[in-house]
Amino acid sequence: MNCIIIGIAGGTGSGKSTFTNRLKDAFCDNIAVLYHDNYYKRQDGVPFEERKKMNYDHPEAFETELLLNQLAALRNGESVECPIYDYSKHNRSDKFVKVEPKKVILVEGILVFADERLRNMFDIKFFVEADADERILRRVIRDVKDRGRDIEGVVEQYLTTVKPMHYLYVEPTKPLADVIINSGMNEVAFQLVKTNIEKILNEG
Repeated sequence: MNCIIIGIAGGTGSGKSTFTNRLKDAFCDNIAVLYHDNYYKRQDGVPFEERKKMNYDHPEAFETELLLNQLAALRNGESVECPIYDYSKHNRSDKFVKVEPKKVILVEGILVFADERLRNMFDIKFFVEADADERILRRVIRDVKDRGRDIEGVVEQYLTTVKPMHYLYVEPTKPLADVIINSGMNEVAFQLVKTNIEKILNEG
């Protein structure tokens, strides 16, 4: 199946999920969306308190091989069962979501450009950036409000793993992007991408 795979990367709280979800809402079931976060490795044998302290911003935290295999299957016209991550348990859940092959596939995550094999699957690469103070504020609000975490734990995680991993693994991938967007709410960038996706969907 001929399809276009678009990678959307950026640091935590940069607005990449906002940008991705705006496109998802605009096209509904006409495009497929995969989130790298759902491919965190299972931690069934690790106690909850230890899972809370693990480094989730390192490339090794993800089962990227599974994502690669599922993208290849989608490109071949096969449906896949994508894992679902449970942030409240710091572990992958037992549930799956069925994703059908589409002409346009979005793949979003902080480290989707870090793995060369994954990066090479993208036909277009976007990097969404934001100031560090904006990113940490958004992260705190999101983790406390949407993921049920305490603010002390969020701050500790940010300082011990999120921030250092950002500068070690996420930020260096920015030059690898085809387009750098300064906000997930950048309307000009959104309309340009939306128009191009519409063109792809209307072809043939």
